[in-house]
Amino acid sequence: MNVISCYKIVPDEQDIVVLQDRNLSLERAEWKIGQYDLNAVEVGMQIVEAVGGKVSALSVGDKQLENSKLKKGILSRGPEELFLVVDERLGNADAYLTAKALKAGIDKIGSFDLVLCGEGSGDLYSQQVGIQLGELLNVPTLNAVSKITPAGDKLVVERTLENEIEVLEVMLPAVISVTTDINQPRIPSMKNILAAGKKTVTQWGLSDLGTEGIQKPTEILSTLAPEQVDRKQIIFEGDSEEVVQKLFENIQKELL
Repeated sequence: MNVISCYKIVPDEQDIVVLQDRNLSLERAEWKIGQYDLNAVEVGMQIVEAVGGKVSALSVGDKQLENSKLKKGILSRGPEELFLVVDERLGNADAYLTAKALKAGIDKIGSFDLVLCGEGSGDLYSQQVGIQLGELLNVPTLNAVSKITPAGDKLVVERTLENEIEVLEVMLPAVISVTTDINQPRIPSMKNILAAGKKTVTQWGLSDLGTEGIQKPTEILSTLAPEQVDRKQIIFEGDSEEVVQKLFENIQKELL
């Protein structure tokens, strides 16, 4: 099976600084592979280990993607090759622009059986890229998938709902976004890390994909941290209806 696992690099949350005007500074932030996307890479590896084939990794973004440590970081988790679409216009890209760039990259790669995405990105977490990518590729698309079982030319997938588990059959090729509870991503060994440096990395710009005229449809005006307020320190003890009603009344008063 030919699997493409998509991922995104994001700033490390620990390094983000909230300025006095509530703007966020990323100047000191180290970049890392999005935690949600590691599950997509891992499930791709598990499928290929079960039925054969190969996993390729694909990411789109700005020059931060060229970081050699991040390249080795993704390849050390199992993918045989890495494809990057690097362009400054893809920095802070919204879900639609990201999906368009991923689609162009997948078209350039060629045929595929399965495209995997994480449930959302570690920064924006819009949970829209996988859905829009599937629509652009015109293949069956599912999100919130918590289990995948290969079954010949199709997959049997499970989605954990509030009170039940939904089981579906999906014909291939398909695009699937997986949740974090689908697996525990493996930790690369030293052997895997050393081998990652010998794997193939292919990098394109938007012009190489025939999409140099691609434009971002939205503009971010500001990203502000919540206002800091003092805690009310109001404590309600007990679980009687009267206590619950008092809690509800206080919450309602604060929201008005």
